[in-house]
Amino acid sequence: MPDAATSTRPIIPVLTTIAGIAVFSLMDAFMKSASMAAGAYSALLVRSVIGVMLVGPAWWIGSRKWPQPAVIRLHLRRGVVIAGMALTFFFALVRLPLAEAIAMSFIAPLIALFLAAMLLGEKIQPRAIIAALLGLGGVIIIVGGRVGRERMTDDAMIGLAALFISAVLYAWNLVLQREQALVARPVEVATFQNGIVGLALLGPAPFLFSVPPQGVWGDLVAAAVLGVAASMILSWSYARAETQRLVPVEYTGFLWAVLFGWIFFREPVSPATIAGAVLIVFGCWIGTRSPAQHAPPGQGAV
Repeated sequence: MPDAATSTRPIIPVLTTIAGIAVFSLMDAFMKSASMAAGAYSALLVRSVIGVMLVGPAWWIGSRKWPQPAVIRLHLRRGVVIAGMALTFFFALVRLPLAEAIAMSFIAPLIALFLAAMLLGEKIQPRAIIAALLGLGGVIIIVGGRVGRERMTDDAMIGLAALFISAVLYAWNLVLQREQALVARPVEVATFQNGIVGLALLGPAPFLFSVPPQGVWGDLVAAAVLGVAASMILSWSYARAETQRLVPVEYTGFLWAVLFGWIFFREPVSPATIAGAVLIVFGCWIGTRSPAQHAPPGQGAV
């Protein structure tokens, strides 16, 4: 792929990432509705199949050749990670408010710092430890606020556990996303992402799959269209800017989640959720910001 990063204004990938996160958050709202009616597993499997049908022909017509083996392995790795991440996230969404779930998922960039150390050999800086403690504090505030205002049911506890697993997988996804975006075009990323997620979920289908009710198919089609669009938008952005510049933009997802959670489900947002989200975002900002660098005049950070 050409070095797109050198030919794109730095602010453009940031703005497109904001748009991509908004589209993904809207998709989450449709998927929550579909998962509540059909179950997270069936909803995700159907959405993945529809996604492949939407974008697969465009990829094949434009490419007409399979990626190199190393790229295929990267597609497989990220697709399997996304399958587990999405399944546990939508499972949690059925049991938790949209804004609360997305706020807690913000610990993923902090986990990504430590995964980068384990997988890429990067040295953990002291600010990463401070960031992790702040993020943990934010999660405690959110969970504590829920316990304080209502009885913590077993269903909610299971949802929180699933959300933590999803956050760990999402962190791994963030480590893989930039690498994938540099070797594959957006339409290829979207095609293989949906295809591999579908294949990864196909095994237990005889035991877990149930045909979604008729009234859910509109939500599933909308979720598939939005998922493909968001995947392509973010792939384009991550090919043109470093992960450390774009990861903080993920936190705009909380604002979209508050909006869509209220529009679709009339979900209120508690002060504890807002306070916890602010603490997590602050921790992530500390952990993901770059060390001060000397830049030539006129080349400061945007």
